[in-house]
Amino acid sequence: MRRWLAVYAVAFFAFLHLPLVTLALFSFNSSRFTVWEHFSLVWYRAMFRDPQLLDALWNSVVIALLATAISTVAGTLCAYGLWKRKSPLLTGTLYLSLVTPEIVTGVSLLALFQWSFRWLHWHLGLYTVVLAHVAFSIAYVVIVVSARLRSIAPSLEEAAMDLGANEWQAFFHVMLPALLPGIIAAALLALTVSFDDYVITSMVAGVNSETLPMVIYAMARRGASPVINAISALVTVFFGGLILISQKVRES
Repeated sequence: MRRWLAVYAVAFFAFLHLPLVTLALFSFNSSRFTVWEHFSLVWYRAMFRDPQLLDALWNSVVIALLATAISTVAGTLCAYGLWKRKSPLLTGTLYLSLVTPEIVTGVSLLALFQWSFRWLHWHLGLYTVVLAHVAFSIAYVVIVVSARLRSIAPSLEEAAMDLGANEWQAFFHVMLPALLPGIIAAALLALTVSFDDYVITSMVAGVNSETLPMVIYAMARRGASPVINAISALVTVFFGGLILISQKVRES
């Protein structure tokens, strides 16, 4: 039984990660085709010389950092509020945003922005992308921080208040340090989800607010380019490392 479980585990992880390994391998191939010639960094150099890719990368980083900061703060406070005042209805609606198809979320956000801009006279741009990313990232933060809160006894905060701390002091000096691993894990998850999003971003982005996934998709539609392999390999390694760090922090 153990032998078959080991075979199943190897086959399962090979099915998941073999395409990524192949992609990373051919990012070092000197040929433009899937025929190995010799080791080369030519596609990595081409990637860093492409101004469109660099601009898209900068937009993605700015959007992901802003969306992560806003959603982490708001999501942590929301999770704490739901922990203090139990509301099954509000808690259930958080999962609605996770199961709603991205195309539906993107259309609804676009309709909201278009309706609002009739009165505000604004246009789609980086800030609309940030708002959209906050809208779908905040649910991940609330769920992760709520899981951390369920491992904390309410008596911890009550003991701090019995010793003379007010509610704000108990939160900042007792609850916040206890929640810090969950908050960091939630922030890393929100950063990953925000940087990776394409569907919603493509619907609410303006003319000068293309992100890296949008540019990669446009390049892939024009024909497979080895530069895409190089970009994808770097993104996979970076965010794979973030996920491992997030897992370690959450378990601490």
